[in-house]
Amino acid sequence: MKKSLLALAVIAASSASVANAADYSDDIYKNDHKWLQFNAMYAIDEKAQFDFGEGTEKDHNYLEMEFGGRKGVVDLYGYVDIFDLGEDDSSNNNKKGASKLFMKLAPRFSIDGITGQDLSFGPVQEVYFSTLFNWDGGNDIVNNSFWGVGADVELPWFGKVGMNLYGLYDINNKDWNGYQFSTNWFKPFHFFDNGSFLSYQGYIDYQFGADDTFKGNNQATHGGAMFNGLYWHSDNYALGYGLKAYNNVYLFEDGNANNSVGAVADSSGISHYLSATYKF
Repeated sequence: MKKSLLALAVIAASSASVANAADYSDDIYKNDHKWLQFNAMYAIDEKAQFDFGEGTEKDHNYLEMEFGGRKGVVDLYGYVDIFDLGEDDSSNNNKKGASKLFMKLAPRFSIDGITGQDLSFGPVQEVYFSTLFNWDGGNDIVNNSFWGVGADVELPWFGKVGMNLYGLYDINNKDWNGYQFSTNWFKPFHFFDNGSFLSYQGYIDYQFGADDTFKGNNQATHGGAMFNGLYWHSDNYALGYGLKAYNNVYLFEDGNANNSVGAVADSSGISHYLSATYKF
């Protein structure tokens, strides 16, 4: 994880090309766009899991509504997951009666657009006030908010990559709990004669700077996840496979039961994701 972050930082710092600035001096709405898609997903050995002694299967299906776009100074990405369709209990975290819902919202607010100033430099195209909200609806799992700064950065081969640095505010415990660096990318790399294409897409979420105990519970001081996806896209459909590497994800220390959930955490390792998408 640290090597991946270092590699991205080195590439950004050493980029010889100057990125195109985001110019909103004439019209802040000129780059408006939006998109929406539904993903039928199947996760194999997803993390973080918790052992409640029920032996619940770690593989599960879920339906995901994914969306994003730009409106004026607001850049938005988000999704809503509904787990284990047609099953009585949520098996994604092995707890009877657990939430079947997980939501992520990541609104960013362009400082360039708000101030009317060109804040680009080197490979940095645009600067943002960045926020992120993870919400599972339960009282004991992951309900976090993140507050910080971000940028769109032009990298060789990858093109535009989003980067954000946040402070993490735990909504359940109403206190700050370390920091997170996030980056994401979408890179088409092979185009077919019919207009469809293959893409390499993914993200890194890396938490750090946390204490080894938080509100009386043990936790990891750092951890996160990296998703690497290979997808085929057409105008209306997409099919994909993703490999996700976890390390003490959400700061749940792998193998430790003295955490906010009160069960042994399986929070490190490799998971696999299969998806079929319909685009609106």
